[in-house]
Amino acid sequence: MMVKTTCPYCGVGCGVVATLTSARTATIAGDPDHPANRGKLCSKGTHLGETIGLEGRLLHPMIGSERAGWHEALDLVASRFAATIAEYGPDSVAFYASGQMLTEDYYVANKLMKGFIGTANIDTNSRLCMASAVAAHVRAFGEDVVPCSYDDLDAADLIVLVGSNTAWCHPIVWQRIEAARSSRGTKLVVIDPRRTETAERADLHLAIAPDSDVALFAGLLAEMRSVWRLDGRYLAEHVAVPEGFWKGLAASDVAKACDIAPADLQAFYNLFAEHPRTVTLFSQGVNQSISGTDKANAIINVHLATGRIGKPGAGPFSITGQPNAMGGREVGGLASMLAAHMGFSDAERDRAQRFWQSPTICPGPGLKAVDMFDAMAKGRIKAVWIMATNPAVSLPDARMARVALANCPFVVVSDCIAATDTSFYAQVKLPASGWGEKDGTVTNSERRVSRQRGFMTPPGEAKPDWWAIAEVAKRMGFAGFDYPDAASIFREFAAQTGFENDGARVLDISDKTDISNEEYDAMAPFQWGGASPFATRGYATPDGKARLVPVRHVPRDDGNRAFPLRLNTGRYRDQWHSMTRTGLSPKLSQHRREPLVEVHPDTVQRLGLTDGGLARVQTAQGSSIFRVASTPDQRRRELFVPIHWTDQTSGAGRAGLLPARDRDPVSGQPGFKNTPATATPYKPGWSGFLLSRDLQAKPDCAYWTRIRTASGWLTELAGDGDIAPLTALLPEGERAEMIDPKRGVIRSAVMADGMLRAALFVSRSGGLPPRDWLIAQLGQADAAPFELLAGRPATPMPDRGRIICVCFDVGLNTVLDAIAAQRLVSVEAVGAAINAGTNCGSCRPAIAALLPGQKEAAYG
Repeated sequence: MMVKTTCPYCGVGCGVVATLTSARTATIAGDPDHPANRGKLCSKGTHLGETIGLEGRLLHPMIGSERAGWHEALDLVASRFAATIAEYGPDSVAFYASGQMLTEDYYVANKLMKGFIGTANIDTNSRLCMASAVAAHVRAFGEDVVPCSYDDLDAADLIVLVGSNTAWCHPIVWQRIEAARSSRGTKLVVIDPRRTETAERADLHLAIAPDSDVALFAGLLAEMRSVWRLDGRYLAEHVAVPEGFWKGLAASDVAKACDIAPADLQAFYNLFAEHPRTVTLFSQGVNQSISGTDKANAIINVHLATGRIGKPGAGPFSITGQPNAMGGREVGGLASMLAAHMGFSDAERDRAQRFWQSPTICPGPGLKAVDMFDAMAKGRIKAVWIMATNPAVSLPDARMARVALANCPFVVVSDCIAATDTSFYAQVKLPASGWGEKDGTVTNSERRVSRQRGFMTPPGEAKPDWWAIAEVAKRMGFAGFDYPDAASIFREFAAQTGFENDGARVLDISDKTDISNEEYDAMAPFQWGGASPFATRGYATPDGKARLVPVRHVPRDDGNRAFPLRLNTGRYRDQWHSMTRTGLSPKLSQHRREPLVEVHPDTVQRLGLTDGGLARVQTAQGSSIFRVASTPDQRRRELFVPIHWTDQTSGAGRAGLLPARDRDPVSGQPGFKNTPATATPYKPGWSGFLLSRDLQAKPDCAYWTRIRTASGWLTELAGDGDIAPLTALLPEGERAEMIDPKRGVIRSAVMADGMLRAALFVSRSGGLPPRDWLIAQLGQADAAPFELLAGRPATPMPDRGRIICVCFDVGLNTVLDAIAAQRLVSVEAVGAAINAGTNCGSCRPAIAALLPGQKEAAYG
C-alpha cells in the first residue's frame, strides 16, 4: 500500500510517499508531486522508516503507574478539570500544546479552552521558536501572514539568511537555494555568529555579535535611505510611517555594535542596494531572543521601505521550525490569539463565541509558555494537559519547569512515548497516535496546507489527540464536540476562517467548508493567500497599509565576571527536538554521537580545556557536562551546545538546564541564543564505553550519553571513584574479561549463543579502543575473544573518521582519502567515487567544505 503524506519534522513541509511493507515497516521516499520538496528528502525524512516501530511506545492509558481503560482515564481528566475550575476558576487550568500536533488536534483544544472553559491559557512549544515572527507580522501587517513562497527563492537575485543554519535545519530549502545559485548566479549572504556549513558556502558571511541584528538592519535601512534606494511610491501608497521614525534610525556605529569589519558591513550594504530582488529568510537565531520581535520588524522594515515585498523574488521570509507551527497559529494555538487569526477585541471575541455557539469566551490573552509554568510553580495553575511536547527538556531553565510540574496537583500528558522527562510528572498518561497513524492537515512555512495521512493502524489503544480532547469536552457537559472524524473538524475550521471575514483577514479557506470526506481524503496541497498575499491586496490593517515599526538595539551587558562567555543553543543536522523519534534511528545517530560544546581554539586554551576532553558548562540557571570540540568556526568567548539530549539519553549534555528565562517583552519568546555562561575542565578519574544489544540501565556516573547503533546501543561513560560497580551494567552471559583494579582497567565481553551481546571498556589512563569495529561485532560470532578484549581485529582496519554521510555510512577520512587519491574537485565527483552525497543530499555542504578552493562546487 502506497500513501502520500507529509514529513513530521521541520516547517519545510515535505511531501512523503510511504509504502507499507509489513504491519510496522515501510519504505519512505519523497513525493515528486509535492511543491515543497519535489521529491527530495533530507536525512531525517529519508530515514523515517527506522523510527516507526513500537519501541518505547505508550500503548495504553495509565493512571499513576497502573494501566487503565480509556473511559476511566477520560472520566478522571474531565472530573479533575471540572472540579478545579469550579473551585478556582477557569484560569486555574491550562493546556500546553505542540507544533507536532495536527491542525485538527489544535483546533479542538483551542475551541474547548477559549470558547467553553473560558480561558486563553492554551499555549504551545511554538512559543519557543516562532512567536517573535508572529508578533512582528501582526505589528507590521495587521495579521500573522508570511508574505513569501518557496518560489521566491528561485526568482531572487540575493538571498540573505539571518540566524538560520539552513543547510542543517531546513536542508530541502537549502538545496533549493543551491539550485538557484547554480542556475541564475543568486548571491548569498549569511548572518550568523557561527561559521556553520551554511555560512561556509556564502558569498559573504557576517559573524555578528549575538543579538546585534537590530543594529545591523536599522543600519541597513539608514544606508538605503542615504543612497536613495527607498521606494517612495510604495511607501506613500502602502506603508504608514510613524512620526519621528527616520530621525532615530541608526545613531550608533553599526560595525562596532555588530563587532564586524566596516568593509564587510559595507559589502553587505552594497549587495543589498544592487539586488532589488531580495529574499531575507530568518529563523531561530532571530526569534529566540529577548529582542526577537524587534529583530524581525527591523528586517520587515527594510523590505517595506525598499518595496521588496509582494513581488517575485522579494520579501521577508520567516521559516518555521516545526511541521505544524503555522497550523497552530491559524487555529489559535497560541495564548495571544483567537482562531482564524483573530485577536481579543470585543467584536472578535463575540464573533468567535457566536460561531462556536459556546457558553462563554475567554476575556483576553492567556499565559504564554514560560509564564504558564511560573503560574504552576506558584500554585495558580492547578491542572495542566500537555500534548505532544516535552517541556521538562525544552523550556529555558528546565530545572524550574520540573519544579512547576512537580508542584502542579494534576498533570495529564498525551504522548506516543511511554517514558519522557515530562511524563515522569504525570498523574495520567494518554497514548496518542503517532506519525504514520494520524489523519489530518499541517501548514508549512509558505502557508501550504498538506494532508498527513495514516498508513498504519494505531498500536494498542492509541487514539488521535482531537478524539481525546473532544471526549473530555463531552464529559464536562459541553455540546459541539461530536466529531466523527478529522474531516469534520477541518470543515468547521474552514468555515470559521470565512465567518464574517469579508476580506478583512488574508486567512480564508472557507471554500473548503463543504468538501466531502472523499475530497478531504484526496485533498492536494494548497496555499492559502496565494503565492504572494500582498501582491494584489492591501494589508490587514484598518487603512490597508503596512506599518514601519520603531525598533531599538539593546546590547547585552558583557560585564559579568562570573559568566564572561556567551552560550548559544541549537540543532544538529540529523536529530530532532528531544530525540524520541530520531534517536531510534541508527543511521541518524552516527553524525554526532555525543553532545558537544563548540569552542574557539583561543578560548579552549584560555579556559584550560582540551579538545576531545570534557567541560562543565555553567550558567546562573544550572550546569551540565559536554564533550569539547575546538573549532575556529566559533566566535571567541562564545559557546554552542545542542538541544537534543534528555534524561532518557544522557546523564549530562542537557542544554535545557542552561538558558536564562529572560524573554521578549512583546512575544514572550525566551532568548536561547545568548546566555551568560562559563566553562571549566572536567577531568574524570576514569572514562569508558558500553556496547550492548539491549538497552541497559542508566549508569550512575558524572557523564554518560547513549545513542543507537545498527545492532544495539553505544553508551559513553566518564566519572570518578571505584570502577568495579560498572560491571553491573553488563547483562548475564558468558564473559571474557580482563580486570585490573590497580591500573583502573576493565575490558569485558559478554557472549550469548556464541554471539557478542555486550562489551564494557573502562580506563583510568584514557586508553580506549575505537568504537566502530566493536559496534559492528554486536550480534556477530566472527571475532575471537582476544580480538574483542583488544578492541580491534587481528588485521587492522582503516579509520574512516567521524561520519559525514549517514545514508552510505561514509566517514571524514574516507572522503579525504578519495579526494586526495582521485584528485576529486566537486561534490558530484565525490559522489560518483564513493556515493557520499548522492542520496538525501544533507551532507553536500560538509563535503563541499572539504574541497579547498572549490566554493562553487556544491552548486552543480
